[in-house]
Amino acid sequence: MKTAIGAVLLSAAIGAPAFAGHDFGARQYDYATVIEAEPIIKVVRVSTPREECYQESVVYRDRYYRGNGVGTVVGGVVGGAVGNAAGHSKRNKEVGTVVGAVLGAALGHAASARNRYREDVSYGTEERCEIYREYHEEERIMGYNVRYRYNNHTYSTRMDTDPGDTIRVRVSVSPVL
Repeated sequence: MKTAIGAVLLSAAIGAPAFAGHDFGARQYDYATVIEAEPIIKVVRVSTPREECYQESVVYRDRYYRGNGVGTVVGGVVGGAVGNAAGHSKRNKEVGTVVGAVLGAALGHAASARNRYREDVSYGTEERCEIYREYHEEERIMGYNVRYRYNNHTYSTRMDTDPGDTIRVRVSVSPVL
């Protein structure tokens, strides 16, 4: 066993000067001839937005308040006066005035309510738009299966783009020990 290890160490020591100054990991570049570049095709579904617009008839309503509170005040005053006149004693007159004022104000408010709110109505057209999606299928090139020849050997690889007539290759030379 010791002699086998010694023999290996001796041959390594003797052979080492023969390889001195050589970089076995050195890489060089060269060009190889492309034999075939076959596109890799994939069918994809493509969505395209399409806007469609049309005219639509619309009604515009403008509602506004026109009241000034006069009906409520007048109704309250008249109701209070009637309630006061209806009462026979001092206590009845006070209660009648309050009840008459509240009822008169409510009636005056209701009577004037129909004249307080106004609504203007007008007609027009507005453009309405909706977006629809249209779908279609198309073929897209996803890459290329490339066969090339270098030193009378055929190799293959996959590339993103069409390489053309030649392809750059990295050549690495190392001794067989």
